[in-house]
Amino acid sequence: MLWPLSACLLAALALCRSALSQYSSDQCSWRGSGLTHEGHTRDVEQVYLRCSQGSLEWLYPTGAIIVNLRPNTASPAAGLLSVCIKPSHESSGTHIYLDRLGKLRLLLREREQAEGKVHCFSIQEGALFIEALPQRDISRKITAFQYELVSHRPGVDPSSLSASCQPCTDAELLLAVCTSDFVGRGSILGVEQEEEQTSVAVTLTRLYRQKSQVFVSGGGRAKRFTGRVKMPRECGVKPGEGEFLFIGTVRFGEAWLSCAPRYRDFLRLYQDAQERGTNPCHIDTN
Repeated sequence: MLWPLSACLLAALALCRSALSQYSSDQCSWRGSGLTHEGHTRDVEQVYLRCSQGSLEWLYPTGAIIVNLRPNTASPAAGLLSVCIKPSHESSGTHIYLDRLGKLRLLLREREQAEGKVHCFSIQEGALFIEALPQRDISRKITAFQYELVSHRPGVDPSSLSASCQPCTDAELLLAVCTSDFVGRGSILGVEQEEEQTSVAVTLTRLYRQKSQVFVSGGGRAKRFTGRVKMPRECGVKPGEGEFLFIGTVRFGEAWLSCAPRYRDFLRLYQDAQERGTNPCHIDTN
């Protein structure tokens, strides 16, 4: 659906495609101010962000900016990526659109940004067109969000930040061990139901891999790690005894669970695949 913008901004957008008013160099994060062109509200600034994750902060927004989100390496798989943005709860002063070949589709109104929810879209749907709203006092307005470029399981909404509640298949499980952001062996300490998700406290006796420090060492001679993994509330997870293999993704600094088979079941599957020579990668199961 095409949402109307002011005539001056549409004219600026067309002008911007042939002769950009301003440039921002390629980077992971951007911080700018509308005060740099406060007297030129027709200005449309191009921002290029070419990292897998980063942030944007636009202080005192006036006019509009176009945010181009792209991976930093060329790959045939790049067109299959999704872009996820998580606005700050204090984000205000703008509407956010998707701009594809000059056609604009509303993604987030100003009031929706303050909810702080994650919104995802295909990278092929275009750039972000962020339009400043008329304000009497722009000094109180800041538009800010974090972003990540993500790939996800087919048929799964990336906005959920996790796989569905369906268990991973054997093939998905073996591949997830090789490619996921974190893989750890351990047990469940407790389950807490939050407003829109479930938070599971875990302790790990073995941490095979983690993308960022979502699990922290407890110190001491016994190398144990603790942390929390999250999953959709509707999955209905309950505390369980025994050891599990926790596998998942890290999104916006939080660990989201993709697969959590009992470790004995994974070990049996892994050993069978090893005997057949079909394991996509090797981990130390001792």
